[in-house]
Order: sequence, then C-alpha cells, then structure tokens
Amino acid sequence: MDRAQAQALLAAVADGSLDPDDALDAFVTAPYDQLAHSLVDLHRELRTGDPEVVYGAGKTTAQVLDVVEALRSAGDRAVLVTRASAETVAALRAAHDDVTTAGATVAVGPLPRATGLVAVLAAGTTDGPVAAEAALTARAYGAEVERVDDIGVAGLHRLLAARPALDRADCLVVVAGMEGALPSVVGGLVGTPMVAVPTSVGYGASFGGLAALLAMLNACAPGIAVVNIDNGFGAGVFAARVARRVAVGPSAQP
Repeated sequence: MDRAQAQALLAAVADGSLDPDDALDAFVTAPYDQLAHSLVDLHRELRTGDPEVVYGAGKTTAQVLDVVEALRSAGDRAVLVTRASAETVAALRAAHDDVTTAGATVAVGPLPRATGLVAVLAAGTTDGPVAAEAALTARAYGAEVERVDDIGVAGLHRLLAARPALDRADCLVVVAGMEGALPSVVGGLVGTPMVAVPTSVGYGASFGGLAALLAMLNACAPGIAVVNIDNGFGAGVFAARVARRVAVGPSAQP
C-alpha cells in the first residue's frame, strides 16, 4: 500500500462509499505478506515514501521471483532487486515486461516521476558496477540521475571538465576505490550535499576497500557522508532522499 492508496481508502470512508470496518481491515491486513520463505513488507512506501527492496544475494531465483510478484501485486511502484545473479536477472526479464537493469541491479515496474537531480561520479571504470547500483537505486527512489564516469584523481583535468554536472546536481554520489581520494577533492570544489562510496577496487594494501573507507571517513573536506564498502544501494537511497527534499521542500509528501 502506498500513500495514494491509503488516501483513496480514507476518501471512500469520508464520502460514505466504504464502510469504516472494511477500510480498517485493509489497513490491518496490508502491512506484510507471509510467503513460505519470507515476510514481505508491503507498507514501506506508506511509511517512508520509498519502495521495498529485495536483496538478491543469498536468495534463490524462485524466492526473488516470489517476493517481487507479491510486491508488484500490492502496488504500482517499481520493485528494486539488488545483487541479483545473472540467472535471476534473466528470470525477471522473462517474467515481467517493464524491467530496467544496471548490472546486478534490477527495477521491475514503472519508474516514478523524477524529482530532483543526483549526479553519480565514478573515479574509474572498475568502480562502474557500484556506481551503476547507486544510479539505478536513486532513479527507482524518485530522483533524476546523471552519470559522470572515469574522473579519478589520476587525471584531475577530467574532473574539472565535469564541473557543470557537479554544480547542477542536488546531491552527489562519489564512488572511488584505491586510496579513495576523489570525495575530498570534490568536497573542496562544491558545497553540494555528498555521499561517498568506497569500493573494493585496489591492490593488496587497499585491503578490499578498507583504505578507501578510512580515507573518506578522514576526509579533510567537511560535510561528506560515507556509506559502507561497495554500498551503492545505500548511497543511492541517501542521495535520492536529499534530492527530492531539495526539489520539493521538506513539507511536501514524497
């Protein structure tokens, strides 16, 4: 159930076309759907304005398909699946007509009207999968998205050439591995809200992204939020929420 569906129930009660007890039953039974393997949250959009997300890693393809079907049956919003296997991506494409993919991230259903702009910056090509996860997440969560790729600190002229994209965005997602320096540099150029994403890209002493994570946590540029290693999903959610609020104001409903 989303806000529009909840408002429709309340309006029907108000105009007398729906019995209050029937409306109450709809609210009571709507919060979740109990499948054989999962309790599927059907009220997340009503509570937060955001769609439910299916974490694909560790689930079988059949389980993912079951959860997506339950969510799609309960509302019109796109359902996001992250860390899906190639088999699961193919199965989702076969089972549904309206599917948007970005690597292992899949949106099933119509994407919402875009409000606000998120720019997703990737330091290098190998950071692309995490940046793609962040970008599709931000789009599924209701923001317009602009990708800016391969602008790492090894060639600062590339970043400077992308300055217009940084300036027009309502929120930035900055994705980098190795030493994780890009967010500090970007934070010294613009005052746009930013979330940094360390990736596990790098040689041995990068310790699977730990070096980049610590560098971002210790950035000399102030005001940088940092998510966990390779967590493009978390960054995309944060950025979309910021962009939506910047665009419509804090009093508006998502």
